[in-house]
Amino acid sequence: MMDPTETLSQLVSEALLGEKFPIAKIISKIETENNLTFRESLFSEIQSQKPNAKDGLTIGITGTPGAGKSSLLGELCRLFLEFAPDKKMAIVAIDPSSNISGGSILGDRTRVTLPRRDTRIYFRSQPSQLELGGLNPYTYHVIRFLRKIFDYVFIETVGIGQNEISVSLISDISFLVMQPLGGDQVQFMKSGIMEVPEAFIINKCDEESLANSSYYMLESTLEFIKDILPDQSLPPIFKTSVVKKKGIEELLNFILTYPKRKDKNIETITQLMQWIRNEYGRFGIGIWKKIESNAWNQAVRLNPLGGIHKINYESEETKFLSLIRNNIVQNNNN
Repeated sequence: MMDPTETLSQLVSEALLGEKFPIAKIISKIETENNLTFRESLFSEIQSQKPNAKDGLTIGITGTPGAGKSSLLGELCRLFLEFAPDKKMAIVAIDPSSNISGGSILGDRTRVTLPRRDTRIYFRSQPSQLELGGLNPYTYHVIRFLRKIFDYVFIETVGIGQNEISVSLISDISFLVMQPLGGDQVQFMKSGIMEVPEAFIINKCDEESLANSSYYMLESTLEFIKDILPDQSLPPIFKTSVVKKKGIEELLNFILTYPKRKDKNIETITQLMQWIRNEYGRFGIGIWKKIESNAWNQAVRLNPLGGIHKINYESEETKFLSLIRNNIVQNNNN
């Protein structure tokens, strides 16, 4: 909980310096229900203290259970501190919640060893809260906050299946982590998630022959479905081994030099629509499409000066809540 004697301005000021305790306090508030008012104040305060700051690059790490995502991320952290001394990174790791108790063993952090006092790196665990897609309901807003502080924000999802693509919707670049002999070509092709990542990682390449076999199988599969991939070009495939310390420097260099950023307006609308669908179902989506969708121009608003107006999530959420209330009142009056 936040100390009542501490102001939000003080917390934000310390958090922007990379201080871990204030960052943790703010995230704990973001992860509570009915946090709209807090988020409005938080992002307004960040904007006043750090105006026009460029958001950090968001990297999604997803894959099947047991592919070695956490161990790989731990090795990436170690090399990051060595090769990028002037940069800062944060990690948000999602662990599965129990269908019976609702609890979660936050085990991902046990595989990532971090220097306790180093403000260049921050680690946060989240339970999935039984959400599909590999993320937590509050992950998006936590990521938005961390982007304001850190140059690189990594999201490690729960082990996923064949069609969970949520992490790609909030990442500038997403990786699908696989392990050698994780499936044949038919298995690869029927996985909807194969069409989403910007890059692939074959991890646990401790045995060269198995690693090469899986590499060429994956490459030929991607060649087959190339026409439906972004840019209709083959994404890079990395072979890594935490045990042999192999291929991880190349992977880190690729991340550190990655130039692209996804359109944050499209991301905002996608997440807003997902929130509406989760909270209000078809009723909410119907209201949004009927009343508000005509005001959008392909998910981007243009301001009077002709530039792209950055959409504010909290403003749109407030507007939609007002639409819902008005619609309910009208239905009751009818």
